[in-house]
Amino acid sequence: MLRSARALARRGQVTIELLLVLPVFMLLLFFIMEMGNMGFQTILAHHCAYELARIGSLVAGPHGGAAGKASDVGTANMKMKDVLQKMFPSSPGVRVEGRIVTTIMDKQSGQMGEDLLVTLYYPAKLIFPGSSFALADAPKGQRIKRMIVKVRMPVERPYFR
Repeated sequence: MLRSARALARRGQVTIELLLVLPVFMLLLFFIMEMGNMGFQTILAHHCAYELARIGSLVAGPHGGAAGKASDVGTANMKMKDVLQKMFPSSPGVRVEGRIVTTIMDKQSGQMGEDLLVTLYYPAKLIFPGSSFALADAPKGQRIKRMIVKVRMPVERPYFR
């Protein structure tokens, strides 16, 4: 009889140890899975920003925008927003902005270079429980990590001399 009481006490010890270790293990597992999710969403946001910058730089040039202007960032912004709505039709928080940044003088053509600087604001949704305590931006209850992605793309200009 004494031997069976020890066996019962041991089984109770294993149960208590499991109850102490299991929540920590589950939080660690969910955190690792959330980091994979955030990696996926980061790659998605960077690829989206690159594609929008490519489209915007083509539209911002003299042949893509309004005739007679060297660069038309307003038309490029409208086109990028249209494409963004098609990429993320059910995500209202995603937005894009573009602006022209002058770069160095091209010695061969004698013209100033221009880049389209595209900024993508992407709210990434956290999906696993417990990870929002460490990763989410305020307010934590929304479980959102806000990403800001910036991409520069040269604006193609024809060579005139």
